[in-house]
Amino acid sequence: MKHKGKIVAFFIVVLLFAGTIGGTLTGVSKNINLGLDLQGGFEILYEVEPVDQEQEVSRTMLESTVQTLNDRVNRLGISEANIDIEGDDRVRVQLAGVENQTEAREILATSALVSFRDVHDEEYLDGTDIKEGSAKQNIDPETNSPMVTLQLKDADKFGDVTTTIKDMEPDNYLVIWMDYQEGDSFEAEVDKEEPKFISAPRVGQTLRTTDVQITGDFTIEEAKRLADIINAGSLPVHMEEIFSTSVGAQFGEQSLNKTVFAGIIGVIAIFAFMILAYRFAGVIASINLAVYIYIIILVFGLLQGVLTLPGIAALILGVGMAVDANVITFERIKEELRTGKSIKAAFDAGSKNSLRTIVDANITTMLAAIVLFYFGTSSVKGFATMLIVSILVSFLTAVFGTRALMGLWVKSGYLRNKPGWFGVRKDHIRDISDTSEVEPTFLGRTVNVIKQQKKIFVFSAIVVVIGVMSLGIFKLNPGIDFTSGSRIEVLATDTLSSEDVQSDFEALELEPKAIVLSGDDNEIAVTRFDTVLSEDKIAEVKGYFQEKYEHEPGVSVVSPIVGQELVKNAIQALIIAAIGMIIYVTFRFELFFGITAIIALLHDVFIVLVVFSLFKIEFDATIVAAILTIVGYSINNTIVIFDRIRENIRLKKRVTSIKDLAKIVNDSLVQSFTRSINTTVTTLIAVLAFLILGAASIGGFAIALVIGLIAGLYSSLFLASQLWLVTRGRNIKEKPLDFTKKKRVEGPQV
Repeated sequence: MKHKGKIVAFFIVVLLFAGTIGGTLTGVSKNINLGLDLQGGFEILYEVEPVDQEQEVSRTMLESTVQTLNDRVNRLGISEANIDIEGDDRVRVQLAGVENQTEAREILATSALVSFRDVHDEEYLDGTDIKEGSAKQNIDPETNSPMVTLQLKDADKFGDVTTTIKDMEPDNYLVIWMDYQEGDSFEAEVDKEEPKFISAPRVGQTLRTTDVQITGDFTIEEAKRLADIINAGSLPVHMEEIFSTSVGAQFGEQSLNKTVFAGIIGVIAIFAFMILAYRFAGVIASINLAVYIYIIILVFGLLQGVLTLPGIAALILGVGMAVDANVITFERIKEELRTGKSIKAAFDAGSKNSLRTIVDANITTMLAAIVLFYFGTSSVKGFATMLIVSILVSFLTAVFGTRALMGLWVKSGYLRNKPGWFGVRKDHIRDISDTSEVEPTFLGRTVNVIKQQKKIFVFSAIVVVIGVMSLGIFKLNPGIDFTSGSRIEVLATDTLSSEDVQSDFEALELEPKAIVLSGDDNEIAVTRFDTVLSEDKIAEVKGYFQEKYEHEPGVSVVSPIVGQELVKNAIQALIIAAIGMIIYVTFRFELFFGITAIIALLHDVFIVLVVFSLFKIEFDATIVAAILTIVGYSINNTIVIFDRIRENIRLKKRVTSIKDLAKIVNDSLVQSFTRSINTTVTTLIAVLAFLILGAASIGGFAIALVIGLIAGLYSSLFLASQLWLVTRGRNIKEKPLDFTKKKRVEGPQV
């Protein structure tokens, strides 16, 4: 009964999980804030300059700017807004789910500095003379057209101003400006169809009143918007756009649907693979992976995180990391079973021996994620946040959850004499009394990787030479994130051709540098421009394609300043991540391990750059996120190999010859083959699902990960270990690896 009770407890726990997830998943997922790329909206990075050139931008000035912008956003009725101060002179605005992006941009960017001037541009009144909140949209009773009314604080002051203007006849115009800047003039604007000033009524008499009417060729919406801007107050600064990106609602909905579908297919495929590879243990892992995904969604919602396309990718990549922890444990259990140990003894030993490896692998990947969060832009930060949460949760569910659930079955005794439930055939199990050394095999065959050392080095050298030549000749194809310019994504209702898109932009007097068609039926056209489009031109482009295709295009604009900063931050992130990993690996292992691990991960990054160069794939900010993910995965794989090498050295206690060291390295590699391949395959399943089924905008990101994962598998299994063997083997006689006296402790022991 006691043993049956543990199995009953298992099913009760599983049913509780299933009931909780099934009953609350919909509500939990609704709490997650979707990013601009999943629901439409726009993001703008403003560089702030004070209105008064003699002032300097201060923290107080920036905080006042954010407060005013928030007030304006509230008047727009937008609930999902993020307005943050960045650095010493910048403000980033993110507005999701905005229907009229052009109107929202105009309201935000307007400094709302109202001024009353004469035709010679001399100022008489400004925004400080207007009563707060007094502006209203009304109808002019004489013309029946929309107008704006407001109240001044001092009737006598207005009387003096109108007297002065009245005496200037025939130039007796009171010119009302919004955001007058040095260089603007009434004379230059008066004959234009759409002048910069708002209104210029003629003053024929002294008006000693506080009531002022602003008339013009307004629609009701324009008059209301002007009143809202005046009531929201003027900004103490001028704001210049240095980066912006906008996504139409249709783009967002399409991206969300495709990405979620790709994620579901990827996860189901991973579950199937795990069950086929590890039988009953795979079922346990799949249950915990489902719990992992649920907890991730719950925690991310509680953290008020913003889920973006890269964020969903990080969630699924986290599944790969959770699988890795399970694979490491299951492979160690299978090894122990093959030595003749009982199910319980194999479970205990396998769990214990795998923990150190899992901890080391997760910490090194966490280093990459933290660096990515610190140096990344907003969407990349979302990816890094999700990756950090994924690492922590995957560790808890894979290490504690899987072991707890499997432990119920193991302790019940039901699995006694059932090694097949773990994927181990009885004829592969040795007698436990047989202590003779057994050569590790892969798929039933002995493998000598060390014998292929020269071929590995020659192959790697050829790849590096070809890569250097490729980068030298073809170079990279940097996106506007790094070079500055504009990108426009057009979504049509039917198949597009390059000629159609070209003619559309000719009608807009624009010439794209490049046009790339994508989507299932080539209904998406991604166009790139070397120039930074103005706000007016962006509004014109959006209006044109909205009218023609009934879908608002996505527009991204990057100034040269932001492009240079992204390049600098990307290089800094890679250097800092590498240094942090060297320090950690040196502390946990030794310096030679750290150096060769970094060489291996740089090799993987280099391979990604070479492929992007050869095939002229656009290299943008999301690829930086992919590369840092590859860095984390590469070091993760390499750490697992190194951990097995260190463990086997300890079993030998003392290694004094290069021959013995080569034997240990070879055995360690063969023992790690299945784990490394299975982990890479499960992660590739998820990434390929995104590449084949996901949104087009995440294609480059997925390609980088596929290349990096394959390169990482090669470098960790062959290159890193061989380099370590060569460098460490040179002085093995002078400095043998000696654990007989336990002179030092290499990190916490498990």
